[in-house]
Amino acid sequence: MKIAPEGIPFVIAGAAVLGGLLLVAHWLDAPGWVALPLVWLPVAAWIPLFFRDPDRPGPRGDRLVLAPADGRVVSIAEVRDADVMPGPAVRIAIFMNVFNVHVNRHPVNGTVVRRAYRPGKFLNASLDKASVDNEQMSLGIATPRGAVLVRQIAGLIARRIVTDPLEGEAVRQGERLGLIRFGSRVETFVPPGAVARVAVGDRTRAGITVIAEWP
Repeated sequence: MKIAPEGIPFVIAGAAVLGGLLLVAHWLDAPGWVALPLVWLPVAAWIPLFFRDPDRPGPRGDRLVLAPADGRVVSIAEVRDADVMPGPAVRIAIFMNVFNVHVNRHPVNGTVVRRAYRPGKFLNASLDKASVDNEQMSLGIATPRGAVLVRQIAGLIARRIVTDPLEGEAVRQGERLGLIRFGSRVETFVPPGAVARVAVGDRTRAGITVIAEWP
């Protein structure tokens, strides 16, 4: 199983704690201490699962907008936000829980023309107000069919947003965009000419699920 580089220190730390608890339980040789490594074992097993980075071959093409994140669609709405793009846009929001793959992927081919970080709160990322109030990183991508913006939003327990590409960099659909720890929200803004292909409540897989399409 491939692990995202950001997760390796956490995997090592989780394994080290488990090893230490096993040694303590062995040295003390008391039944009560055996429970400690057993309690920690699920956590140590969950850490590498959280940071897993599976290959995601899927549909590709300039007409398609792919899901940037694994999770559940919590909102599809037409919005007007001058910070996103001039005129209206369709916002598709995906909520990631702590059991989802947290590596984010580019929804489209294009060139990064904007990268904007904004500090903020750490509200429940499943709520629409998180789109306005929470810490976030926005990535504007110019494509042959129009501008697309991806917004990574920190959640209730998320405290770290990783965004790989820099302004001026060419990006490819389905390739890694970044990562958010630990439970968060990713929004995709597309021009109104693109038609949503998912509904609220649908499950998505980054780099595979088509969330919108240009006719």
